[in-house]
Amino acid sequence: MASAPASRVTRRRQRSTRLTVAVSLLVVAGLAVVGAVVSGSWLLVCLAAPLGVLLGAAATKITHSELRQSRRDAARDRAEQAQAYRRLTEERTAEHAAYIEQMQSRIAEREETLVALQEELGATQKRAADVTRKMNAEARRGDVAEHERDRVAARLDDAESRAADAIVRMVELEQEVIVLRAELETVTAAWREAELVRKRA
Repeated sequence: MASAPASRVTRRRQRSTRLTVAVSLLVVAGLAVVGAVVSGSWLLVCLAAPLGVLLGAAATKITHSELRQSRRDAARDRAEQAQAYRRLTEERTAEHAAYIEQMQSRIAEREETLVALQEELGATQKRAADVTRKMNAEARRGDVAEHERDRVAARLDDAESRAADAIVRMVELEQEVIVLRAELETVTAAWREAELVRKRA
């Protein structure tokens, strides 16, 4: 990276030297012509005129070569800048692709967790329904068989305790499902925003 500024400094020095030489040639040509005219000698005028033309042509050649070199240098600089922009674009594209892949992985993970919790919630609800049915059956048996009332009451208390535990677990699972759905919506919104940024870019 340090060689590029150094080469630019070298090109500026060469450019300055060439332009100085060209200007010097023009000044010498002008002085020669003016000196010949002032001297009043036709021989000197005849010699100074071709000399001025030759020096002017040399200065023009030097200026023209400098112009061509400047254009080549500018084209080289534009090519280097384009390569740098291309590398930067590739890096940003790779980072964006990695970010999208990470977001998709997180979304898939949240969806799997949500599915598992929904299945567990369904199983818990089924168990709660079973326990409720058993509790109702035990209550009906208690009405029918009064002589087994104490034993049925103990079973009823146990069934109610399990039903309460199942209901508490069901409420906890519903809260977890709500939290996971909110996280999933947040991650999905972030992913969509990243997609919009990528499409705008």
